[in-house]
Amino acid sequence: MASEPVTDPAPNPHATEAEVEAARSDPKLANVLYHDWEAGTYDEKWSISYDERCIDYAVGRFRAVAGDADWPYPKAMELGSGTGFFLLNLMQGGVIKQGSVTDLSPGMVEVALRNAEQLGLDVDGRVADAETIPYDDDTFDLVVGHAVLHHIPDVPAAFREVMRVLKPGGRFVFAGEPTRIGDRYARKLGQLTWWLTTNVTKLPPLSGWRRPQAELDESSRAAALEAIVDLHTFDPTSLERVARDAGAADVRAVTEELAAALFGWPVRTFEAAVPQEKLTFGWRMFAYKAWQRLSWLDENVLSKVAPRDVFYNVLVTGTKP
Repeated sequence: MASEPVTDPAPNPHATEAEVEAARSDPKLANVLYHDWEAGTYDEKWSISYDERCIDYAVGRFRAVAGDADWPYPKAMELGSGTGFFLLNLMQGGVIKQGSVTDLSPGMVEVALRNAEQLGLDVDGRVADAETIPYDDDTFDLVVGHAVLHHIPDVPAAFREVMRVLKPGGRFVFAGEPTRIGDRYARKLGQLTWWLTTNVTKLPPLSGWRRPQAELDESSRAAALEAIVDLHTFDPTSLERVARDAGAADVRAVTEELAAALFGWPVRTFEAAVPQEKLTFGWRMFAYKAWQRLSWLDENVLSKVAPRDVFYNVLVTGTKP
């Protein structure tokens, strides 16, 4: 089913200023350029791994919205797979037997397939547009995605395509999508943290914590693309409606991360703004453990008292009748 490698476009990991400018009016081009740019360092940037930590995270997200009644799914596809984080960790966690990765970015598909090979997982891959998925009707038992819907220009069209390639009775699970309120405070926190970090590290006593200016400039260009590729935020109720309008049944959305997001976004931005060698194992463990504790607070306390719209992430699932 997978295309031969030569039929897919080659990655373009270093977009020029002219290409970035052209992408301002073309969100699909922006997505390709940005994600090709990020592919080689994406796992490091977002602390993605394929060990127990991220297996537990991916499986936990899946279980939180869809349960575990139908595991393992024989054949699954990840839409907008990036480096394969969600699909590959779900496979390792026993949720999925065989997988396919798809992404608009050739660079991301390349990295995802390399990750799958290193893990010894049965995975093929395609460069694919979510609005015209290159698979036949009734192909997959499960379609998953993580932080992908907000990049797609026509989300209703993507849901219709997901329903088309699912087998009758098949399920979709999308996680990691920004809510409208959550995205607003996350962006403000990120912008403030970047400004503070890049300015404070200009001071001579902290110069060792400053990344070279060329790297900061490149990160700023990547950030400019990121602002273009992030097309949507979601109201949970509206997202459920989009899925139902595409023909889905048993639709359910849940939200997560409030305290964890208020902590996590400044931390991630700080980590992107300083030299990687400054981020010791001790720092990374502190950040991870703090995020875990705050996630527990979100799940066990805040989710019971706060409106679901104020949490940062929304997850949605449904089935094909």
